[in-house]
Amino acid sequence: MDQLSDFADERLINGCIYCGGQADTRDHVPSRILLEPPYPENLPVVGACQVCNQGFSKDEQYLVCLLEAAIVGSTDPEDIRRPSVARAMKRSAALRSRIESQKYIANDRIIFDPEEDRVKNVMLKLARGHAAFELSQPCQHEPNHFWCGPLETLHKEQQESFMAAHIQEFYGEIGSRNMQRMFSMEVTLRSESGSTEKRRVLVNDWVDVQEGRYSYLAIDDFPGVIIRIMVSNYLACEVAWEIYA
Repeated sequence: MDQLSDFADERLINGCIYCGGQADTRDHVPSRILLEPPYPENLPVVGACQVCNQGFSKDEQYLVCLLEAAIVGSTDPEDIRRPSVARAMKRSAALRSRIESQKYIANDRIIFDPEEDRVKNVMLKLARGHAAFELSQPCQHEPNHFWCGPLETLHKEQQESFMAAHIQEFYGEIGSRNMQRMFSMEVTLRSESGSTEKRRVLVNDWVDVQEGRYSYLAIDDFPGVIIRIMVSNYLACEVAWEIYA
């Protein structure tokens, strides 16, 4: 992915982006456990304290194993598509057993009932990382909105809305990476009476970190910050913080 320099006010992001403590390490966003080698060049990195940097690892491993099991409908390492996840399932019988215990059948489909607090812990961490790296927005407080689940559980119109690019209404932090990624395009608007009007808009589109594996959309617009994440073309997440009252 393209690596851009941040020209936003450097005073906005200080210390660990997760807890505000001293940033004595650097953390990849997204974590490489969510990707497959060869890893993309120029992965985003943010400052983090040692405790936070190491504190998400078990939940991240749980999430990627759960996700792959849900996609194929099995915890058998022979069925898992991702080699790194298959190896993790083989190494940890306890983890595989734990995920297997969360499996049930509904309407002739295999469903996994996730440990929601662990999933939220990882996805909220990722959202905070993208807000800091892309938008230069520290979002360490609890979000005003959090949703996470398979994209297929949304209605077609909701899926299209979730995956659509964002048309920017207000400027976010000038000089942020997000502002540099935006592009202008001309659109034709049609009124209810049938008249048309051409207008130039500023488009904020998704960032593909690894095709088919991980992408995100970072929005800094009224009334605040919205982060959308898509993992393995399956798990969707939206987190929002109201900032502009």
